[in-house]
Amino acid sequence: MTVPARPLVLGGIVQATVLLLLGATVGLGAAGWLAGIVFAAGTWTLLGRSLEHHHGHRWGHADTVTFGRLILTGGVIALTADAVAGNTHHVALIGLAAVSLACDGLDGQIARRTGTTSEFGARFDMEADSVLAIALSVYLGTTLGWWAVGIGLFRYAYVLASYPMPWLNGALPPRFSRKVVAASQGAVLVVTSAGLLPVPLAQACIAVSIASLVWSFGKDVRWLWQRESLRREAPWWSGSRQAEPAATTV
Repeated sequence: MTVPARPLVLGGIVQATVLLLLGATVGLGAAGWLAGIVFAAGTWTLLGRSLEHHHGHRWGHADTVTFGRLILTGGVIALTADAVAGNTHHVALIGLAAVSLACDGLDGQIARRTGTTSEFGARFDMEADSVLAIALSVYLGTTLGWWAVGIGLFRYAYVLASYPMPWLNGALPPRFSRKVVAASQGAVLVVTSAGLLPVPLAQACIAVSIASLVWSFGKDVRWLWQRESLRREAPWWSGSRQAEPAATTV
């Protein structure tokens, strides 16, 4: 099945418009233009491949909202690259990040109300959250110290770890605390990036957020390892190789 070209084309036009507007207003430097263009090219390539993989997926309003958040994040990434190069545009960066964060959850509500929830939509939303988190954590690294980048690296470190340990790709049970940690991560990143807190307090907030991520990811890894251990220990003749502990929502 062919990939729906209209969202990709329109999204590309909007992303180019965002970068052009930033260039005309705040004045993007070479680093910002390069980062914005590379991000757009990489995003559109990966999104096209993902749509090919989920060939039965029909693009809906929720996907458009998520795409819009990702496009705003493209602007954040361009401005972050400029900040790393020493050319900071603080107000524009925080404005784009705040709007993107404010729309987080809206796509999920739309999908549920319209009955268009899907595996693609859930993954798309998660990737949009992760990209914004890594962009803001890099921006924080320019002011609070590069250790702050750790808050945005957790998910990507988890993905890398899943290659030698494929059992990490197992389905996880729903857990409310995981949602709380993920939501608080975005809020902490935007608030601390906005410079609303004294530096020591901002650093403390980032440290607490990283600690909560360690706890949350650790809890998930432990659950997956227990399931994998049961699968390995089950006798081959018992037919229970897929045995796993009961799902918990705590």
